[in-house]
Amino acid sequence: MEATKQQQKVSSQYSLSEYIDQLVSNSSHLHQRSELLEKACQYAWDIQDVKSEMPSSLDVALLLSQLSADETTIIVCLLSDSRLRNEEFYKVIKTEFGEDVLHLVKGIEKLHGFKANKMDSHEQAERLRRMLLAMVDDVRVVLVKLAYRVQRLRELADKDEVTQKAVASESLEIFSPIANRLGIGQLKWELEDLSFRYLQPETYRRVAKMLEEKRGEREAYINEVVTEVQALLKSAGIDGRVYGRPKHIYSIWSKMTRKDVPFTELFDVRAIRVTVNTVTECYTALGLIHGRWHHIAKEFDDYIANTKENGYQSLHTAVYGPKGKPVEIQIRTWAMHEFAEYGVAAHWRYKERTAQDEVLEKTIHSIRKLLETPEADEEELLDSFKTELFSDRVFVLSPDGKVIDLPQGATPVDFAYSIHTEVGHKCRGAKVNGKIVPLTTKLENGVQVEILTKNNPGPSRDWLNPNLGYIASSRTRSRIKAWFRQQDYEQNVIDGKAIIERELRRMHILNYDAEKSIKYFNAQTEEEWQAKVGRGDISSAQLISGLNQAYSDETVKPLPDRPRPRRAANKGESNAVNVSGVGNLLTSIAPCCEPVPGDEIIGFITRGKGVSVHRQDCINILNLEQDKQDNLISVEWSNQDNQVFEINLMIEAIDRPGLLRDITGILSDLKVNVLGVQTSSNKETQMADMQIIMEIQDLQQLQKVSDKIMQLTNVLKVYNNRAQTN
Repeated sequence: MEATKQQQKVSSQYSLSEYIDQLVSNSSHLHQRSELLEKACQYAWDIQDVKSEMPSSLDVALLLSQLSADETTIIVCLLSDSRLRNEEFYKVIKTEFGEDVLHLVKGIEKLHGFKANKMDSHEQAERLRRMLLAMVDDVRVVLVKLAYRVQRLRELADKDEVTQKAVASESLEIFSPIANRLGIGQLKWELEDLSFRYLQPETYRRVAKMLEEKRGEREAYINEVVTEVQALLKSAGIDGRVYGRPKHIYSIWSKMTRKDVPFTELFDVRAIRVTVNTVTECYTALGLIHGRWHHIAKEFDDYIANTKENGYQSLHTAVYGPKGKPVEIQIRTWAMHEFAEYGVAAHWRYKERTAQDEVLEKTIHSIRKLLETPEADEEELLDSFKTELFSDRVFVLSPDGKVIDLPQGATPVDFAYSIHTEVGHKCRGAKVNGKIVPLTTKLENGVQVEILTKNNPGPSRDWLNPNLGYIASSRTRSRIKAWFRQQDYEQNVIDGKAIIERELRRMHILNYDAEKSIKYFNAQTEEEWQAKVGRGDISSAQLISGLNQAYSDETVKPLPDRPRPRRAANKGESNAVNVSGVGNLLTSIAPCCEPVPGDEIIGFITRGKGVSVHRQDCINILNLEQDKQDNLISVEWSNQDNQVFEINLMIEAIDRPGLLRDITGILSDLKVNVLGVQTSSNKETQMADMQIIMEIQDLQQLQKVSDKIMQLTNVLKVYNNRAQTN
């Protein structure tokens, strides 16, 4: 059933006795009415009329019973209603239901602790921290919280738009991935569909309309396929169920967006599911279906032989069915189907040992590993949550054959630190499958990795530069930062000073002011600031961003005798720049300073040529004559995609064979379009000067290109000639 068709308040349909009977009939784990279950229901029933922002625990418990949750989980849910939350009632819970139930109820209270308003990174990180800790302690706490969130979304229609979007955004970014990780398909789909409905209502309605428009035609086609597959199974003596698979609007929209295909080309719009008794029958059914219709090779996945990380198992295929129309087919056993729909809600055991228990324990182990990250701040925790907990993993082999689990995009440096911190600190190179590779190499599943070490520990500061791609794991980053924190203060000052001077030269900051830098980076002295940079407390990206902002303020502000640029009410858009007050007007990028997205910009109206867009610190703007300052106008970058900007990148280096090849190789790897290259060499000084004309998308891409080229041997300086205007 689609999420939008769920009833909001299901408990109101029953009397108390009928409600308890419904709970028991829903769950395969509730075989009869127990005294404890009836008592918990009575407590929740008695406070129904008390108003609360949170959903009634009666509705949430019904949802959990439909997921086949056990009795303890449902009792804990009923007793965790926010209207029962007080110390006196906690004493009642301890006396009548026991210490374990009270512990779980308090765990849920922790997760209810924040309001779903707009969160800053600290609040969001704290919520994640509590949730992850609760999951490690007892997964049932998170299961109850997920059910509360689904019910909250179901009841969100009468709330204001700000609340709807805040709750929906949080649900999509945090709760849905957790439901997916725990294998609870029913909650995952409903969290996604309902969140999508509030975040993008027009898109949601458009996709829903596309589904509805040809529903009759699609259902007739599905019935035809179902009939034929049932006949194939019967002919082979297989007792199975064949039926049309429900459509999930968010999933359809995601595939349309991810694959960049129209609705009509999606395979799973026409989809069926085959459920049989044994694994052997799964493969037999697959063979029968492939024998009947031509299968689409790229759309086949065997998740029975290659179980997903969250325990999901099924055969996925797509065939050209009757009339040549593509149709997606899933084939699984009943046990696989139950796990796909209910996940840990149906398979979490404390006494039994099942394959799904092992999958869950592996998940919880990865969470514990995440929580052990030393000195992790809020930003690192959020980064870990996204990159390490809920994305695909890479499994590589150590030289002795041990399997090492790493996040997607991990490098040999990440591998070294996963073996041991000291191995990471001493890493100087790596071999993959016996061949020496760069430390920035992205590791792939199944490769064997060997780390080459040096005698004295000492990681490179370049490893912390995100533009250079040395590390993907925040745990690795934390360990490297910790190493630099432990070094001698004097050495940190020396290293930091060298880094700062290098960035000042590269950014062509000629008006360096120590007091301004100290104030901006919140340090007491210049030496303290340098030590922070040397230790890694101030990252390379933070340093560059801070220097940009600290020194742009002085040049961006109009001179005292200069009038401020005029503004107007209406806004027109042309190309990549929005111009204030003049409607649609031709714009052009000024060749003197070549601004790119990320730069602070200003427009100069040129008669007959539209608006010329300059950086605000362009020397031509700063030195503009008084009588021409009335031609200044406010402009801003628009949000258009796929815009590119032509820039000239200047490189100074000690000449060597293969230098140009190495530079163009970097540009090719970063998918930078090169328009022209000019080189000149001085045989007497052995110096080489290069000018590369290229197209970039924004300052971030330019920064990445510059950082990569600066890593090359013999390269002394990398800058773009627009910086010469300072």
